[in-house]
Amino acid sequence: MKKIIVLSLACFLSFMSFSQSQNQGINAQMLEKIKQSYNNSFQDKALRNAISNNPIDKLVTNLENESNYDTYFSNRVKTKGISDQKSSGRCWMFAGFNVLRSEMISKFNLGDFNFSHNYLFFYDQLEKSNLFLSLIIKHKEEALDSENNKWLLKNVLSDGGQFTGVSDLVMKYGLVPSSIQPETYNSENTRTISNLITLKLKEFALELRGAKVNEIETKKIEMLSTIYRMLVLAYGEPISEFNYTLRDASGKEISTEKYTPKSFYEKFIAKDLTKEYVMLMNDPTRPYNKLYEIENDRHVVDGYNWRYINLPIEDIKKIAIESIKDSIMMYFSCDVGKFYNRQKGLLDLNNYDYGSLMGTSFSMDKKQRIQTFASGSSHAMTLCAVDLDKNGKPKKWLVENSWGNNAAWQGHLIITDEWFNEYMFRLVVERKYISSKILDILNQVPIILPPWDPMFAEDID
Repeated sequence: MKKIIVLSLACFLSFMSFSQSQNQGINAQMLEKIKQSYNNSFQDKALRNAISNNPIDKLVTNLENESNYDTYFSNRVKTKGISDQKSSGRCWMFAGFNVLRSEMISKFNLGDFNFSHNYLFFYDQLEKSNLFLSLIIKHKEEALDSENNKWLLKNVLSDGGQFTGVSDLVMKYGLVPSSIQPETYNSENTRTISNLITLKLKEFALELRGAKVNEIETKKIEMLSTIYRMLVLAYGEPISEFNYTLRDASGKEISTEKYTPKSFYEKFIAKDLTKEYVMLMNDPTRPYNKLYEIENDRHVVDGYNWRYINLPIEDIKKIAIESIKDSIMMYFSCDVGKFYNRQKGLLDLNNYDYGSLMGTSFSMDKKQRIQTFASGSSHAMTLCAVDLDKNGKPKKWLVENSWGNNAAWQGHLIITDEWFNEYMFRLVVERKYISSKILDILNQVPIILPPWDPMFAEDID
């Protein structure tokens, strides 16, 4: 009798749930009300014809904004050469290298010089593979569908990242000139090899979850050996030592020596990147003047999690201006796809008027866009210039990009200050440009945040 009552109750609840969902569906009466938003007038027909047959950005280009465009900057760091990440998500590495190479070019009066992205990217992929396997082992006793394991299996391996990847990898493996370890087809077109390694790592993850404790370390080494071989086949084996002649812009020899990647770095850069640079964030979803750390979000197991000071946008601007005035570029990341005019290389809130075309408004602020996954950092570049008005306030900014010399404006993007406020997220700055009051925040116990938070997508474009 009890079984009949329970079964009847379950059926009743199921029916009630179904009835409620049915009441929430679009019925005929509701559809009639919805359809009234489009009245098929001459204006609506014209709009429908235009919108359905043309790129929307072409239709909403704000012609009144055409004159609000110039390429003058009152303060600019001198640079040489534009890099090109091709079809890869290595923008974070290119942005970091642009900071380092600009200082080296200035220090030694070099021509167009760059470091090998392929060399360090090899180790990035190997280290990320090790990090993934290590975290799988750490969480192996949790259910496969736990939050940690779901995040891991959805974020196995990518070529995206952020500045802690640059600092940890460079300090561990050093740097080599681009001519010593040039790009391969697959380092510039990473999707296929990345997918293959990802598939293999997922297979390894299941194997590790079922392994005995005394087997795990041996198995992990065997697995990483397989990954290493795949990486060598795609990118070439990383150079361990090399002979190199460094010449200045006129071709005069500066030095000729035999180097390891670490000795090359020590001779020509000689900075502890993990200590000299501080990541600043403008995240209005959380309290400012606090220190935050993203759990398990790093490139290297024995490296540093992503840690940042959250600051108001005006504080970040002041620090950025000081660095530019001292001719030091900065790692910069933003939501690059928003209001972007590709032909001009201009990021401006007034580029496009979507609201007028669609007869509505798009009114979320920066905080709301982050909370709803409508905006987040997607691309890293190098901040290199600012245009200040007579009162020392920024009017616009300039970033050196890594999409080649022919992209945008001579390989650069111009950013209005209003756009900077809304879509800039991260800036990495040398400590010497940050006030002692802000640096003291680094002494706080960091607030630990989960890696699946909406704010913390990698820079991948």
